[in-house]
Amino acid sequence: MKKFILFFTLPFLFFACNENTKSTEETPIKITEKPEFAIVIHGGAGTILRKNMTPEKEAEYRAKLKEAIQIGYEILKNGGTSLDAVTKTINVMEDSPLFNAGKGAVFTHEETNEMDASIMDGKTLNAGASAGTTTVKNPIDLARAVMEQSPHVMLSGKGAENFATEHGLDILDPSYFYTDRRFKALQRIKDSEKTELDHDEKKTAFYDADIKNSKFGTVGCAALDKDGNLAAGTSTGGMTNKRWGRIGDSPIIGSGTYANNATCAVSSTGWGEYFIRAQVAHDISAMMEYKGVSLEEAAREVIYNKMGKLGGDGGIVAVDKDGNMVFEFNTEGMYRASMNDKGELVVEIYEK
Repeated sequence: MKKFILFFTLPFLFFACNENTKSTEETPIKITEKPEFAIVIHGGAGTILRKNMTPEKEAEYRAKLKEAIQIGYEILKNGGTSLDAVTKTINVMEDSPLFNAGKGAVFTHEETNEMDASIMDGKTLNAGASAGTTTVKNPIDLARAVMEQSPHVMLSGKGAENFATEHGLDILDPSYFYTDRRFKALQRIKDSEKTELDHDEKKTAFYDADIKNSKFGTVGCAALDKDGNLAAGTSTGGMTNKRWGRIGDSPIIGSGTYANNATCAVSSTGWGEYFIRAQVAHDISAMMEYKGVSLEEAAREVIYNKMGKLGGDGGIVAVDKDGNMVFEFNTEGMYRASMNDKGELVVEIYEK
C-alpha cells in the first residue's frame, strides 16, 4: 500500500516544485461532486411585493414552503423516487389555502373551482394530467393515476372525476374548496368589469390587469432522486374569473410540466396562455438537449427572450440531471424553495 501511495505522490511532488507551476494557494483546486439528489418547488409567481405582505403572512408562506419541501427532501434522502417526492410535496401545498391549488383554488366566473394538474416521469417520458375537475381533493394524485393506470395522458371534467372515483382517490363536495379570500377576489374583479361596462370600455377578461395580476399561487415541484431519475409536477386552480372551461398551461405537458432524464425537470407558473404558446417547459429541455447549453442559460433564454417577448410573465423552477437547481422569473416575485442533498434550505419570495 505504501508503494502505491508513493507512486502517485512522487509525480505530484515533482510537478508542485516546478518553478513554472503556480502554488495551490494561488490557484485553489475546486472539487465539485454531483449531488445525490435535489428538490425545488414554487408556490406561484406574480405581483408579490414586500409592501403588500404583512410579517405574519410572509412567515406563514415561508413556513408552508419549508414544510412542503422537507416532505420531498425526506423521501429523497431515504432513497425514495422523484415521482413520490414531487407528488407528496405538492400534496402539502394543495392542502393549504395559501396557494392557488386544491384547497386554495381561485374561483371561475361562474363561482366554481376548476382545477388542473400534471406530472411527468423523466426516466420513461410517461406523463399524466387532469383538467377542469371540481371534486378531486388532490389533483396531482389524479394526474399521477392517469399516468400510471390509464392508456391516456390527459383526462378532463366529469370523465376525469369518474376515473378518480374508480381508482379510489379522495372525492369531496365542491364546498371544500371554498375560501373567503378567493371568493372576495372574484367579486372585486367582477365589480371592476361592471365599472368598465358602465364606461363603455370593451375590454376582454384576457387583457384585464386584475386578471393578469391574480394568477400567482400555482404550485409545482421538480426533483432528482438517488437513482438519477428526474420528475416534475404542477397543480393549479387556474386564473381568477376564467370562463368557458378555460385551461391554462399547468396540465399541458411541455408547457407547465416537463421532465427528461437526459436534461432536466421543469415546473412552470404564470400567465398560462403565453406558456402554452412558447412551450416553456419543453423548450428549456430542448435547448439543453440540442444546443448543449446549461439549465440556467436555457431557462433565461426561454423566460426572457421567448415567452417574455410575447408579452407573458411568470417563472419556472427546475433541476437538471446533475442536480443543478434554477429559479427563473420575470415578475416581482415567486414563492420558491430548494434543498440539496446536504439539507441546505433556501426559501425566497421576492425578486432580489
